[in-house]
Amino acid sequence: MPTLDDVSRVAADLPGSEERATTGGAAWFVRNKLYAWESHPWPSESPALRELIASEPVMGAKVADTDEQRALLYGWPEVFRMSEVRWGQPKVLIRLTLVDPQLLAEVVTEAWRSQAPKYLRREFDGDQP
Repeated sequence: MPTLDDVSRVAADLPGSEERATTGGAAWFVRNKLYAWESHPWPSESPALRELIASEPVMGAKVADTDEQRALLYGWPEVFRMSEVRWGQPKVLIRLTLVDPQLLAEVVTEAWRSQAPKYLRREFDGDQP
């Protein structure tokens, strides 16, 4: 089962990525833009989702657009959930107890990519300017 430490290791390899402790727990930023975070059972979530988040490790991640969000939600319905909190859309919640480590790494990397400026994406991809 992947942990937040695994997320930290993936994020550490992404150019410009920075891990910060926030009031909600660990969070990862690129150029001050949030792309992944430890999820907590906020009062604005539904009771069922709060119960899930309180009972197991869950993290949130930005996605590029609603098409990617739908693909994750429908492709792996047991792993990904839709947050009812409207800030920061589009995003998904990830059940760490069920996600494949490789899929988690891909989702975190794509979350970073959705927020990173072009020059950092080019650096990561090894492209010349």
